[in-house]
Amino acid sequence: MIALLVAGAFAAVFTLVLTPVFARLFRRMRLGQFIRADTPTTHVVKRGTPSMGGVVFITGAVLGYFVGKAVSAIVGRTVSGLNLTPSALLVILLMVGVAIVGFIDDFMKVRKQNSLGLRGGYKIALTVIVSAVFGVHALTLRDDHGIAPASTALSFLRDLPIDPTTLLGVVGGTIVAVVWIALITVSTTNAVNLTDGLDGLATGASIFGIGAYVVIGFWQFNQSCISTALSPENRGKCYDVSDPLDLATIAAAVVGALVGFLWWNTSPAQIMMGDTGSFGLGGALAALGILSRTELLLVLLGGLFIVCTSTVIIQRAYFKVTHGKRIWLASPLHHHFEMKGWAEVTIVVRFWIIEGLFVGMGVGLFYLEWLSR
Repeated sequence: MIALLVAGAFAAVFTLVLTPVFARLFRRMRLGQFIRADTPTTHVVKRGTPSMGGVVFITGAVLGYFVGKAVSAIVGRTVSGLNLTPSALLVILLMVGVAIVGFIDDFMKVRKQNSLGLRGGYKIALTVIVSAVFGVHALTLRDDHGIAPASTALSFLRDLPIDPTTLLGVVGGTIVAVVWIALITVSTTNAVNLTDGLDGLATGASIFGIGAYVVIGFWQFNQSCISTALSPENRGKCYDVSDPLDLATIAAAVVGALVGFLWWNTSPAQIMMGDTGSFGLGGALAALGILSRTELLLVLLGGLFIVCTSTVIIQRAYFKVTHGKRIWLASPLHHHFEMKGWAEVTIVVRFWIIEGLFVGMGVGLFYLEWLSR
């Protein structure tokens, strides 16, 4: 518990204090935002705003986790040191790995002096490679209790009785599971990236979505199957999740880092997260969903990201079928409301409320499932 609190607090202070420093540095290095031609004209004023802000909060989150573990070890006087767990390190691996993909994209935009960075196919391929490395390790590593961080079974609120290894064997089932993990990662990274279109929108929404995993991880820790303190009536409700408290700790570190970053990222933003940040947040969401055995629950916990991505897919499909007609004035959905004349702050706050409602439903459903057992 000490590690969780310290991780979140340290990460928040880190980004709150150092984000403006990074913003000035990026501005001197001319790492400014480039605006696409098909976005609303109101975005022209944002040209040149320092980008790659994801470097700040991802660094803050990673440092926050390690500082939290160090303080916990000192206070608890543990002989084993930091007691780093595979689960939390895997979240960091996927978050940082896909953030590097986003960083390459951001850097190429700066180098080319336009809004076209890494080609879409290359971004997907690199994301698949990173997620495959994550998936293989998540399925094969074991914690101190012999539990793998990830499961080959499909999961919603916990593992479902749908496991490809029963039909395809261990090797075949593992391959299917790795492909599924890659699909989740590609989907979440692109969903957060598409939602990152207004000042503070993706940052605030991610605080809600990733914050849900602080609650879920802490609850799974209290109701863990390896706990000897569970009453007999709750034994059948327990969770077979590897190191859920550490998942909650890294989630708290990310949330803390985002809270500090949001102070400078809200309208008018002094720095933008860029693809570095949006890809990193998508990777964190994917990892937390997979390792907490709640991957399908991401549909609710990342509900706003799903909505914004769906409008892009539907708009493009309708545009092609009707040879140029549109459903919305612009996509993703937040740009549609901009074109209708809504103030940027109004859109952002209302979308935050929508994401908060999605998260409330998701966490509520998670708890109701436990009560129903």
